[in-house]
Amino acid sequence: MTFYAEERTALFIDGSNLYASARSLGFDIDYKKLLSEFKNKGRLVRAFYYTALMEEQEYSPIRPLVDWLDYNGFTMVTKPTKEFTDATGRRKLKGNMDIELAIDMMELSERIDHAVLFSGDGDFRRLVEAIQRKGVRVTVASTVKTSPPMIADELRRQADFFIELKDIQNKIGRAVSTEDRTDYDEYDDYDDGFGPYDDIEKSA
Repeated sequence: MTFYAEERTALFIDGSNLYASARSLGFDIDYKKLLSEFKNKGRLVRAFYYTALMEEQEYSPIRPLVDWLDYNGFTMVTKPTKEFTDATGRRKLKGNMDIELAIDMMELSERIDHAVLFSGDGDFRRLVEAIQRKGVRVTVASTVKTSPPMIADELRRQADFFIELKDIQNKIGRAVSTEDRTDYDEYDDYDDGFGPYDDIEKSA
């Protein structure tokens, strides 16, 4: 990956997608380390984090993470989840954040030189293409080292650069503990409407 010290960079993090990718690789994201890593690569303009929240409940398992990010340099973009039951009768939470992410990236494209997208969702391919036409370089961070890969092939091909999460695990990750697993159960039942496995099926 190529970053220049003088370029203005922004991060766009698809929360549930990055969570699923890192967990598939056996680690959790240390967001303090992640922010520091990209601050060292250039002029970090903004770090967006997108996630849906269960606002009806008194306590959301990912609320502590969201609050920490909000106080520690991330711009939080959230909205309420919608609950539904899938064909197997399992309770699922739906919260599609792709429109919010796309709007923010398009609006900020006039003020940045490099966008880093943490997602493997193939639906973002057209967004990446549109941003590139504005002269912005785009790096996509996900993984191909799972079975199936967590990034859609068309998204990886469209990006200017690809960051393999496994390759930077020591820079942005922390080990997964049993206690951590209980903290993020909400994401285990979370269906963002365009999960990484759905992308692979669509691109096959």
